[in-house]
This record gives sequence, C-alpha cells and structure tokens, in this order.
Amino acid sequence: MITSHHNPALQDVRRLLARKRTGSPPRFVAEGEDLLAAADAAGWAPLLRLRAGEDVSAEALARVSSLASGTRELGVYEERWSRPAGPTCVALWGVGDPGNVGTVLRGALAFGAASVVIGPGTADPYGPKAVRASMGAIFAMPVARAATLDELPAPRIALAAREGEPLSRADGGATLLIGAERDGLPREVVAGCDAVRHIPIHGESLNAAMAATVALYEVTR
Repeated sequence: MITSHHNPALQDVRRLLARKRTGSPPRFVAEGEDLLAAADAAGWAPLLRLRAGEDVSAEALARVSSLASGTRELGVYEERWSRPAGPTCVALWGVGDPGNVGTVLRGALAFGAASVVIGPGTADPYGPKAVRASMGAIFAMPVARAATLDELPAPRIALAAREGEPLSRADGGATLLIGAERDGLPREVVAGCDAVRHIPIHGESLNAAMAATVALYEVTR
C-alpha cells in the first residue's frame, strides 16, 4: 500500500490534476466513486486506479486530491478526442469557465447531442473542474476540437442575445454555437454561421451552460 504522498504515482497524479501534461498520450484524473462508476459503465479502463485503504492510505490520497474534502477513489485515464459530428452538435467558442464546459457536456448527453466541440478560447474539458461538473458525461459524450467554423457540421446556428429569429424545434439537427457569457460569440463567427437565433428571455442573459441546455431542449423536444 502507498503511504507517502511523495510516491511517484501520487506525484504524477498531482501533476495531472494541475494539468501539467507529461507523457503521451495525454491523460487526466477523475476523482470520486461516482465518476469512476460512470467510467466503468462507459467502458473506460483506467491506466491507474487508487482506492483509499486498499491501494493507498487515505491520508496520502487526500494530500494529492483537488477536492477540499479529499477523495476515497481516483482514476487516471487517457484523453479521448473525436471528430465534430452531428446531427445536433454543440460548439463552445470562448467559454472559459470549466464548470460551464462540464455542465454543457452533461446537458448534451441528456438531450442526445452527437458531440460537443471545444472551440478557440474554451476551457479544458479534461480539467478537474470540468470533469466533476460533467457528472460522468465526459465518459459518454464524444468530445471534439475545432479551430474554425469550417470544421463544424452544417448547418451552423449562432446563438446571440436578441438577434435573429427565436430558436425553435425547426432548428434541430444543426450545430449550435455558444459563446462566452459576457461577450457572446465574436462578430466574425456570427457572420460566418448559416443562421442566427436567440432564446427569448426576460432578463439580460443566461450563462453558457444554461443557454446550451435550454437550446438543446428546444431543438430536441
């Protein structure tokens, strides 16, 4: 049993939680029994699995955990990247909050999206906060990367506050582009899309995760 937080395996876990990428292919850490159960259910085999009281002492595991209360179990996995795919794709452009990214993954899985695309300026979906916020969806939802609009499945719909027509079920099957909460999508991205839609609301705005979830509900209901 590992008893020291100076153990090389635990030091590697600490580096991965800090998103210091070492080795190839890239790896990430999932913490907590629920997340590891989700990984098991999705058929993801861990490169390393550590259980408090079995493989490592609870004290040593708590010293490297990113959770304030520590964790009783963690796993190290290889990152998996897919190609952008539809129908119904969510593309995040400039969404910098990893919690929002993880929540979008969860919503995309709930409403049957084919993929979530990580665009420029978007937080790392395999970072600890995003993985936790996904509630296990990171293991079931295909995640892709794109640098340009041309890489996204068509048609492409820009969600922009109070612009274009209201989003509706007729927009189902498209790629929905979601921007940052404060600034929204860059103007050149909006201009490059096939259509512009908005979610009718009474307030100023929704955060990225809420906007994506409402939009997915609307186009898939």
